[in-house]
Formats: sequence, C-alpha cells, structure tokens
Amino acid sequence: MLEIKKNIYWCGIRDWGLGVFHGHELSTHRASSYNSYLIKDKKTVLVDTVWDPYKEKFIEDLERNVGLTNIDAIVINHVEPDHGGSLGLIMEKIPNTPMYCTKNGAEIIKRYFGKEWNFNIVKTGDVLDLGEYKLNFVDMQMIHWPDSMLEYVDGAKLLLSNDAFGQHYCGKSIFNDENDQCEISQEAIKYYANILGPFKPLITKKIEQILAMNLDVDMIAPSHGIIWRTNPAQIIENYLEWSKPDYNEGYAVIIYDTMYHATRDMAEAIAKGLEEGGVKYKLFNAATKDRSDLNVEIFKSNAVILGSCTVNNSVLRATASLLDEIKGLKVKNKLAFAFGAYGWSGEAHKIISQKLSEAGLTLCGEPIGVRYKASPEEIEKCIEAGRNIAKQLKA
Repeated sequence: MLEIKKNIYWCGIRDWGLGVFHGHELSTHRASSYNSYLIKDKKTVLVDTVWDPYKEKFIEDLERNVGLTNIDAIVINHVEPDHGGSLGLIMEKIPNTPMYCTKNGAEIIKRYFGKEWNFNIVKTGDVLDLGEYKLNFVDMQMIHWPDSMLEYVDGAKLLLSNDAFGQHYCGKSIFNDENDQCEISQEAIKYYANILGPFKPLITKKIEQILAMNLDVDMIAPSHGIIWRTNPAQIIENYLEWSKPDYNEGYAVIIYDTMYHATRDMAEAIAKGLEEGGVKYKLFNAATKDRSDLNVEIFKSNAVILGSCTVNNSVLRATASLLDEIKGLKVKNKLAFAFGAYGWSGEAHKIISQKLSEAGLTLCGEPIGVRYKASPEEIEKCIEAGRNIAKQLKA
C-alpha cells in the first residue's frame, strides 16, 4: 500500500506482464495496473478491487495492512472484472459489508456473482460521510459502462475517477510527475481513442457538469495507470480537446492491405499527391500495424484513405475488421477515400467506399480500382486523387 493523501492509500496491482486487454482486442505495450484505493477515516472504505487472477494477493495485502473485518464499506465504481473481479472472494469473508454502487451497478453485480449483498444505491449528489472526508458520488453512466461512477473526496481535493483519465501503463512510479511524460501522453490518448472515443458527446457533457460543481481538485486517481498528482487539470483539458467532434492533428492517414504490392503502389502514389498538395500524411499496412495503435492514428487524422485488393469478392481480412472498428469507434467528421487493385471481379474499393460512408465519414471522390497492377497512367490518377484530397483538406 502507498499513501497518496493523508490516510488515503493506493492498494492496487501492477500487472507488468500484461500485453493485451479486453480479451485480445487492445494492445498494452506498457502493461497496466488495476488501481484500488483505501480510505482510513472514522469509517474505512475500500474503493474498487482488482482483476480476479490477482484476488488472493490483493486480499492478503488488505488483510495484512488493514484487516478485512475493519472495512466498513465497499464502493464499486464499475463492475467490469478488471475492477470488480475480486469482489466475490472479499464478500465471502465479509458478506454483510455495505456496498455502494449505482442502480445499474447492483444489477450487473448480481449477474456476475449471483448474490444479494447489502447494496446501497447512490446517484449524483449523494454523499457518504466518513468523518474527516466525505465521498461525493457522481454518476458516469456509459463512460464507459452503464454502471460507471466516480467520487470526489471532499477534504482531500481528490477525484477517484474510475476509467476516466486513465491509461494502460506501468511506469517506475504510480505518479505522473515521476514518469516519462511522452509515454504517459501516448498511453492516455491510446486509452481514450480505443475505449472512450465512442462516447465523445457524453464525456463533454459530463466534464462540463463536473466543472460546474466547482470542485477543488489537486489530484486525480483513475482506475488504470498513473495518478495525476502534478497539474491534474492537464488531462481534463486533453479530454475536452479530444472530445471535440472535429478533433484532429492535421494529417491524413493512408492505410492499405495488399498481396503483391499493387495496392501498396497505389497508396504510395496517393501519398505523393498529398505531399504535392502540401498535406502531411502517415502510411501504414493494415495487416502489420498494431490495430490499437492504428486506431489512434485514425483518431488523430483529418482524412482516412483506405485500400485493399479484392479477395473472394470482398476485402482482405485486416481491412474488413478495420472497417468494423471504424464504425464501432464512431469515427466521424473526417474525409475518406477508397482504392484497391483487383484481378477480375473488383469489389474491394467499392465495398470500402460504401462502408466508410455508412460509418459516417465524408467521401471526397469516387473510389479508384486498378486491374492487376497500376499502369503509369493509373499511378498518375492516384497521384491526382491525392492532390484532390489535399485541396479539400485545405479548403
């Protein structure tokens, strides 16, 4: 356990070996942590638990440092197993302990554990008086689960922010000011783009609601990654910026999938046209680029230029899953363009164009398809397409 404020302790687990998350959906190159917090006041309160593979160690640490029977209440901000996974074992040992959660939280806990525990349903504005400190509850529904909430610890100037403002990151310290700031920034935007991006309008509304409460916050402690001890306002400002409908960092992203480099040749020609038009770009192979990192590049781009050759009257599998991801992550307010090589049937570039449009992106030209391998004239057509996209981006 590590004291982060007077009588408030981090008591989580740092999972140094974690390489993927949410099954195998999200890459975690810098591992992650499951942040649980213990407040020792007139009432001793545990806020969240850890993922169940670590429940024995977690509970042993709690027993050694505080004693389970000395815990007066448990707050569950979010039931997802990386937060609530140890709950079953804890409640076997202290079954009558009051548990504070949202209405949705109680229903989800019942589904996971099949138990009727001592639920105390809370909502925004409710307060739990601990003595020196008071927990002010704030409902965070659908950021990013129906049960999500957070607490402001009145008297400690501390926001226990649940999944908001977190990162999948393990550094040499649990505090932001003792770690590499570039690494933290990379993991914070990756976390946002891959997990919270679909909830942009809700996030903006909720942050504005919290700011209107005029809370005095000098530390933000999320459920994953580092604790924002120095200048915690920076991550709030980042979230407000990232949540803007038209957020981008001023470059196009070109993503291609290819068998024999014909589609890659088209991608490079489009890139040349963008460059001639004065637009910066990044270029990636969908089949070899880490998908979670690619999602970040799409999130930061102002145009998504996507190509695949045709196979079995459709697109290559990496492109197919990427199109699903673009739709699922609700990528909006970006220009889009499709291209691809084919041998005989030639559906891929048309499918990509249609799906990009259906996902809510703005098409900036008819898709280009070339048969087998682009001729010099067709390469020039791709270059011209890049120039045209550049004109639209600079308009």
